[in-house]
Amino acid sequence: MSGAAHEVAAARLAAGGLIDRSRPMSFAFDGTTYQGFAGDTLASALLANRVTLVGRSFKYHRPRGIFTAGAEEPNALVELREDARREPNTRATTVELFDGLKAHSQNRWPSLAFDVTSVNSLLSPLLAAGFYYKTFMWPASFWEKIYEPAIRRAAGLGRASGQADPDGYDKCHAFCDLLVIGGGAAGLMAALAAGRAGARVILCDDDFAIGGRLNGDVRDIAGRSGAQWAANVAAELQALPNVRMLRRTTVFGVYDGGTYGALERVSDHLAVPAPHQPRQRYWKIVARRSVLAGGALERPIVFGGNDRPGVMLASAVRTYLNRFAVAPGRRCALFTCNDDAWTTAFDLVRAGVDVAAIIDNRKEISPQLIARAKEAQIPVMPGAEVIDTSGRLRLDGITVRDVAGRISRHTIDLLAVSGGWSANLGLTTHLGSRPEWSDALASFVPGTLPPGMAAVGAAAGRFGLSDALRDGAAAGAAAAEAAGFTPSSVDIPVTDAEPTGITPIWHVASSRSKAFVDLQNDVTSDDVALAAREGFKSVELLKRYTTLGMATDQGKTSNVNGQAIMARLTGRSMAQVGTTMFRPPHVPVAIAAFAGHHRGQRFRPTRRTAGHHWAEQQGATFVEAGQWLRAQWFARAGETDWLQIVGREVRAARDNVGVCDVSTLGKIDVQGSDAGIFLDRIYANTFSTLPVGKVRYGLMLREDGIAFDDGTCARFADDHFMMSTTTANAGAVMQHLEHARQVLWPQLDVQLVSVTEQWAQYAVAGPRSRDLLERLLGGSIDLSDAALPYLGCAEFIWCGITARIYRVSFSGELAYEFAVPAQFGDAAIRALMQAGAAFGAVPYGTEALGVMRIEKGHVAGNELNGTTTAADLGLGRMMSRKKDFIGRVLAERPGLTAPDRPALVGIVPVDRSQRLRAGAHFLGLGAAPTMANDEGYVTSVAFSPMCGHWIGLGLLRHGPQRIGQRVRAYDPLRHGDTEVEIVAPVFFDPEGERLHG
Repeated sequence: MSGAAHEVAAARLAAGGLIDRSRPMSFAFDGTTYQGFAGDTLASALLANRVTLVGRSFKYHRPRGIFTAGAEEPNALVELREDARREPNTRATTVELFDGLKAHSQNRWPSLAFDVTSVNSLLSPLLAAGFYYKTFMWPASFWEKIYEPAIRRAAGLGRASGQADPDGYDKCHAFCDLLVIGGGAAGLMAALAAGRAGARVILCDDDFAIGGRLNGDVRDIAGRSGAQWAANVAAELQALPNVRMLRRTTVFGVYDGGTYGALERVSDHLAVPAPHQPRQRYWKIVARRSVLAGGALERPIVFGGNDRPGVMLASAVRTYLNRFAVAPGRRCALFTCNDDAWTTAFDLVRAGVDVAAIIDNRKEISPQLIARAKEAQIPVMPGAEVIDTSGRLRLDGITVRDVAGRISRHTIDLLAVSGGWSANLGLTTHLGSRPEWSDALASFVPGTLPPGMAAVGAAAGRFGLSDALRDGAAAGAAAAEAAGFTPSSVDIPVTDAEPTGITPIWHVASSRSKAFVDLQNDVTSDDVALAAREGFKSVELLKRYTTLGMATDQGKTSNVNGQAIMARLTGRSMAQVGTTMFRPPHVPVAIAAFAGHHRGQRFRPTRRTAGHHWAEQQGATFVEAGQWLRAQWFARAGETDWLQIVGREVRAARDNVGVCDVSTLGKIDVQGSDAGIFLDRIYANTFSTLPVGKVRYGLMLREDGIAFDDGTCARFADDHFMMSTTTANAGAVMQHLEHARQVLWPQLDVQLVSVTEQWAQYAVAGPRSRDLLERLLGGSIDLSDAALPYLGCAEFIWCGITARIYRVSFSGELAYEFAVPAQFGDAAIRALMQAGAAFGAVPYGTEALGVMRIEKGHVAGNELNGTTTAADLGLGRMMSRKKDFIGRVLAERPGLTAPDRPALVGIVPVDRSQRLRAGAHFLGLGAAPTMANDEGYVTSVAFSPMCGHWIGLGLLRHGPQRIGQRVRAYDPLRHGDTEVEIVAPVFFDPEGERLHG
């Protein structure tokens, strides 16, 4: 025991650290108020107040304390803030303290100190690795009623608020010559070398204080402390106009093309974001070169009771001492196998903390270290190992076996543990490269790096400070030179010496109590052994069978130890065992950050037609159709039933005239000397022969031969077509056309512009439609059959503006579509209805439009559902045999031309009073409701005012050959089982007489 050591009355040291003691801050944990300082993390502030129990483990609900000082923390997960801003699973080690912060422990009931569910630890023999694959099998009836509800209640960590997030999130794009990932010694040198050369540099560091390990260790660089040197370099970089410093920013993903994803925690250190400031900002960074200076992660050692509060990584103990001026315990021991960890014992003694012993598994230890320990009066136990710990809610002692096999017990409340260091190389694997094992370093090191990336310092397995400084400077200069700049000289500062010896120990096999490998998921060494016995020896299988490394920390402190234990159990080397791959995001990222502004109404901005305000004034009920709001129906006073409203609209349109806003249909302007050839290749039918002034119905297929979209295409000139698409597919069709134009046939002279929003368009349908338009348009255009026959189109001047008219009909009535520039859309609908008042004109919505299209057997989205072919829809004859087009070859596959494929038919209930429902399946009369007897399904239904009963369309095996037969429309979810008759899919005016007026 050190003679200079004395009892530390308070965890906060009287002096030192990088905290701002002039700015005290109040915070609460589990309802109790504590004090901290600016510059603290929540973890350091809790430790300063002697709060060591912060959570419970996931499976066994064992007491857990703060284990690390960074983003690798597996234990100290808390709920931060309250109400709508409540954020579960937040690492206390990365939370920057702010005044008024409120945090709560999680995964416990009823309290943290007394957790009833800790009884799970007694049931551990039943909850071993893979238990969920072996249990809950019997009795089968218990699954839905007991097992599944119980599992769902137990699953997950923390509680979401269940309320809308009140904060905003931002997205930014940035471009640079060099992206530096990490603000430690190596990263700062890389940024300095490139920045001084004039290169555009972005430096991202996940901490609020630049410096990395320099802030947590007592180091000397060029005669200054490491923390002061880092602050000076950061100040110089901040002053360079070509350098951007992003504090509180984590690079979480590496993607193709030199693209990186980063998350900036803009306001996480504030109770509420400042006005007009986001909570977090997602950065998409495109960099010519990158330098990975992410440092290394210290490994724990797997031994009995290694999960108790008070067991902490040695480097974390140093960080709390030197950066936060906090002594995490009153009496400490060190358990290690490497030279670096001894620094922790010396720092503890210097801070006045009693060090009971240094327990080093190695029998041969550097004489210089032994001499320093003797000088500090610290007992040293070479060749010894910790085999167990004691304490209920926090550590109160350890059991040690020395080199001679003697057992001794030591009373302590802090055990600093170090099994060595592992390069923090997760980002290097995001594009598929696997790390390589180095026996000399006892660490995985990067394999093939992503294009343009250089790993430096500890991230590359060079753990010395002087190596980090040299690596960083060389990598920064090389990146600047690659970007066309002349590197400027950067002096490599002189640093103090450091010991780096290591003889790794992964697992104390003689431990009798539970020895944890993955602290967050409660994976023990016994679980790894069980996986080995049961054949799950691959690291990928080990991960999934035991859940090793599958927690929110992605195994940052557990993976290597678990793999090493598997290597020992199976007699393989670490190189042979290998490691799992890491995937982005490297750290948890809120979904809201990825969404940015695109959430709520902004996720998909609602589009309104030019006539929307007029429709609101008419009492329209609106429905979302694709990206648009469309009038569903127009209720009149006294009408309460939607079927009544829609029936009235249909009858009015068929008896007199109706007007419907069809502006939302996709409109794509196609121009160029090869426009006709281009459309021939897009559509299944021919358009190059379409005369000017005519319209043709067209069907386009996907590459795989499945029907994609339908609509009309009008020709206004030899080199000018106007294509229409369905509302829902307008964007997809435009993408399809652009791919064909730019990739498949770039040699064609054709240009495309989406003009959906530029035109307001109204369908005018019914026997009096021509009368209405003639009154509206006056002498602007001749609407006679001779001048504008069916499937004709024309462009003309009306009231001084360019207008277009198309004689097309999806209602089966004499109908036209009248189009004007969108800025005149509101005036146009008002003028249409005023002109139609004398003819009994009514507006009708999408429901009436749907009823009329079903009455006429027109297919729509329900039938164009991504599984049907042209032949299925009765449109097979449209597929030209004289030309090639997208989808032609694959449409002829045997599976798509089989005679028993479900094909379009009409159905009516045998009992005309019965209702039909879309989605019902066709079964033969008397057939059992099984998949083997399924013969198709109902796609669209409507109550037809003209027929006086329900009608429907469906896809039925051998459908056209079964006209007149009867089948069942079986709908078990809605308790429907209706006998229906198969009929032709045209229910009203089958001869089409009304179409021509």
